[in-house]
Amino acid sequence: MTDATTDAENAAAAENAAAGGGPLVRVARDRGITTLTLDSPHNRNALSARLVGELRRALDEAAADDATRAVVLTHTGTTFCAGADLSEATAPAATSAPLGLARLLRALVELPTPVVARVMGHVRAGGLGLLGACDISAAGPAATFAFTEARLGLAPAVISLPLLPRLDPRAAGRYYLTGERFDAAEAARIGLVTLAPDDVDAGLAPVIDGLRKGSPQGLAASKKLVTAEVLRAFDRDTEALAEESARLFGSEEAREGMTAFLERRAPRWAR
Repeated sequence: MTDATTDAENAAAAENAAAGGGPLVRVARDRGITTLTLDSPHNRNALSARLVGELRRALDEAAADDATRAVVLTHTGTTFCAGADLSEATAPAATSAPLGLARLLRALVELPTPVVARVMGHVRAGGLGLLGACDISAAGPAATFAFTEARLGLAPAVISLPLLPRLDPRAAGRYYLTGERFDAAEAARIGLVTLAPDDVDAGLAPVIDGLRKGSPQGLAASKKLVTAEVLRAFDRDTEALAEESARLFGSEEAREGMTAFLERRAPRWAR
């Protein structure tokens, strides 16, 4: 399961190094807080194999850092994360991508230090899985959210692992099926984010202050309590949902949906 994913991530990292490209995940540390910034504006911080690999490695480094009390996950540009990188959907490693995403989401959930999402822009599809895997999240007035998978011939399969244990069930039913956009206030109402303040940094200030005061042992043990149900979902459903996601990505309908999206036209089934 993980070998193919790791090979794809390592190949992407090697290709980037050979090309001399900068990191897609930037790391900064200040007073016990490790900030990981998604910095891939050319594709709206999409979950390419390279970004997933870099983010996973940055999380591993944060977990090994005794000085880190919390990780803040944020972004450059107007989009937090656009979901899957559709330009890679037909690549040879595409079938292993769902397992790679599941592995990343589980790493966020299992990280012994709390993970806080700081969202100032748009979040789509797989990007909502990142939010679901974070322990605390704040979204500002410019943030918008949408589960767009059904409109592309896909489904929010793997990202359901951290999301469904936390989302309001009726809201999940609506937004999974319709693909409607909703704002930060609605995201907070349905359990997708924790806070929807007018000023994200001001809203997060007491949260960050509280995390800085926590002991490593106390934070890790407390996090285990609130993530236990999410991890049970990973244990139970990862293989099946990753297989379902790979099947959908390889289908004719999904090819039409993704092609239509890239060509900025309606897919043939739209009425």
